[in-house]
Amino acid sequence: MSGVGPVEPGEGTYVQDAPPAPLAQQGFPAGRFERHRRVVLGTMLTSAVLAGSGYLYVTRPRPEPPPAPPYPSQVTGIEYLRPGPTSSNTASRGFTFEVAVSTESGPPVTVTRISQPYAGLSVTSSPRTPFRTKAGSPRKIMITLRVTECGNAPRNAGLPFLDVTLRNTRAMQVHSFILGPQYAQDLSRALQVACSNKSG
Repeated sequence: MSGVGPVEPGEGTYVQDAPPAPLAQQGFPAGRFERHRRVVLGTMLTSAVLAGSGYLYVTRPRPEPPPAPPYPSQVTGIEYLRPGPTSSNTASRGFTFEVAVSTESGPPVTVTRISQPYAGLSVTSSPRTPFRTKAGSPRKIMITLRVTECGNAPRNAGLPFLDVTLRNTRAMQVHSFILGPQYAQDLSRALQVACSNKSG
């Protein structure tokens, strides 16, 4: 006998849910949703690129800063050369001598002051301070020590030195330069002459 009703599903048979309705049927036009999705994806991609670029910029290797210039006293030298010419102004009461001022490296060094430790002597230089020395270009300077008071001037200067104020772009320093035994002998001889009225 043939059946007249609908065929009953057998045991173990599952009914699939109906597929979702197209976006147009859900109330959203498909083109509008697609445009919105593109804008969101574009914004996310731009944000990711900017974040990556910022990270690379922050973590990039930085060049080492240039080294600071040397202190002026580290690169400046003063060398005693010889007694200078005797003039009528210095023959009886002073001693003139020549030195070479040199700068080994770095920016130029300015000599702003030259002095010495004895109260009975005054100091002048030619050229007058301040004057500048450049690396690799020594300058010859004439220095005159004049006796102002024999009681405070050493008759026998053992290790006489000059106090020189130096300045460059790094710092200003006062440095004492010992000019060596020949300078000490020449200075002692000149002071003995100046303060004893003897000529030798």
